[in-house]
Amino acid sequence: MPRPTPASPTAAIVGTGFIGPVHLEALRRLAIPVRGILGSTPEKSTAAARSHGLAVGYASFAEILADPNVQVLHLTSPNRLHHRQVIDALAAGKHVICEKPLGMTSAETAELVAAAAANPHLICAVNYNIRFYPCMLHARSLIQRWELGEVFHLHGSYEQDWLLLPTDFNWRVLAEEGGELRAVGDVGTHWLDLAQFVTGLEVEEVCADLRTVHPVRQRPAQGSVETFSGKKGAPPPAVKPVAITTDDYASILLRFKGGARGCVTVSQVTAGRKNCVRLEVAGSKQALAWNSERPDELWLGQRGAPNQLMLRDPSMLSADVAAYSNYPAGHAEGFPDGFKQLYRAIYADISAGRRSAEPLYATFADGHRELLLCEAIARSHRTGAWVKVGS
Repeated sequence: MPRPTPASPTAAIVGTGFIGPVHLEALRRLAIPVRGILGSTPEKSTAAARSHGLAVGYASFAEILADPNVQVLHLTSPNRLHHRQVIDALAAGKHVICEKPLGMTSAETAELVAAAAANPHLICAVNYNIRFYPCMLHARSLIQRWELGEVFHLHGSYEQDWLLLPTDFNWRVLAEEGGELRAVGDVGTHWLDLAQFVTGLEVEEVCADLRTVHPVRQRPAQGSVETFSGKKGAPPPAVKPVAITTDDYASILLRFKGGARGCVTVSQVTAGRKNCVRLEVAGSKQALAWNSERPDELWLGQRGAPNQLMLRDPSMLSADVAAYSNYPAGHAEGFPDGFKQLYRAIYADISAGRRSAEPLYATFADGHRELLLCEAIARSHRTGAWVKVGS
């Protein structure tokens, strides 16, 4: 497949927190030019540009939109800003790669799907990076080739511990900043996207049980801590308790179109689980399982033969998957590599001037579907009943 070159379109990044520099590092590995970065204040923009060796620390979002040297925007800003920023970016003729969730509500994301459709010359993607672990792309290929047979059921989890303590505080815990669902919206949607992408199945109905483990958290003097930081040493001094309504934990039963069943557990309060994604799929011929903490291993379960543990090896991956695995077997490819491979696919379409017929990356339509899922999950929890997605 075509690879981006130094002549590729130039990008800019919105957001200086944990994930913005992850985007930057992946783009640099692909030799995609990045002109500048925008923080929440001009001072943060200037400091981030200096720290990361970028030419421009933008003073405002309007300044990025007006920059003729920038063709692609990577939006890693807080969730509540995504909708307006995407609308304005498309109006300015910029390609958009938006962190999830695409919006705060399905009404917002439906508007963004329509805006993307009205600008077919612009590539619009949502940053679901876990799709691009080579073992997950290979698992998808196995299912497409019917090597698992009919999918009976699937299950898994996404667990973290960075919000384990009541003194752990980040803007994501506030519903007005991140949305009604937090653990589900923040990381659970990654699992839901991955499960549907790998299996080709679509969730049609959910039954959810959510829990806010810490209904009160202590907000630190500086207002927040960066994602995944603040775990060592004494917690920052608290200035006041803050009531929390967003979920720390969720358990969700799933019904898929066609009859398959599933379940997922999501937690940001599981001690020792730093960023653990697990997926297991049971088919009529064999099963498979994967754990992001051992990203180069794909377990294949057999009924009448020994089980297999496949180690990622480009020479043994499906032909269409091998292009997204760059290191020899035994040289682990993990979290940052998934971002690189995701952007390789997106920028190939940007360079080609059109979206692939069936892109591997998540589109705005996929991002909209995740918001419909989140809203169904929230309704199910409130009512204690099964809820159809999109109803």
